[in-house]
Amino acid sequence: MPFAQHYQNTLDELSRVCASCGRNPRDVKVIAVSKTVGIEAVRAAVAAGAHDFGENRPDLLAEKAAALPGETWHFIGNIQSRKIPEIVANATLVHSLYKESHLAKFDAAAQAVGKVQDVLLEVNVSGEESKSGLAPADVADVLAHAVEFSHIRVRGLMTMAPQGDLAVARECFNGLAALRDQLRTQLSAEQAAAFNELSMGMSEDWREAVCAGATMVRIGRALFSDTFEAPDA
Repeated sequence: MPFAQHYQNTLDELSRVCASCGRNPRDVKVIAVSKTVGIEAVRAAVAAGAHDFGENRPDLLAEKAAALPGETWHFIGNIQSRKIPEIVANATLVHSLYKESHLAKFDAAAQAVGKVQDVLLEVNVSGEESKSGLAPADVADVLAHAVEFSHIRVRGLMTMAPQGDLAVARECFNGLAALRDQLRTQLSAEQAAAFNELSMGMSEDWREAVCAGATMVRIGRALFSDTFEAPDA
């Protein structure tokens, strides 16, 4: 099945899921995670109507963004300090910022290219040792530091749920949504208005994320692979 059919099926299912939990599908952005495919596959995805793409390597992000500069590019991978200028040069939104030491480096890189870099703070809601991200209790302090920088705009939070148990995933996503809402009360009106994004949910569990309030879902295998099968609810 080509990408176009996978993508349309996903949009149709998104509409059904949103209807089931009282949400507008227009409030949820589908990010096609293109990290495993080449530029021609991304071109086909663009032709099918996709315009938001997720990459986890700065070099491939740069290559694809140069080939398709009209699309919106999301950086979703691990951040290496020395790669921050390359990430800033090509990413519209960075989903995976969690090291406080990276804030000043993102600010300087963004200032150098004349932009304000939109970022999300990555949160390890589940507490799994294998996952990166801030502990929920530490997010407020990092956010308070981040909003001091004039070339960074914190747009919200990101998380990854444990795989294999959709009930646990739902709990994780609900926890991130509650944390986002709590943190907004500590921000100025202008900052709180911008701090509205929840990037959560992937191919296996995006439906649970949508009902928990996700504004972005990151879907790769379910769009680009013919062998992916969604788990039962």
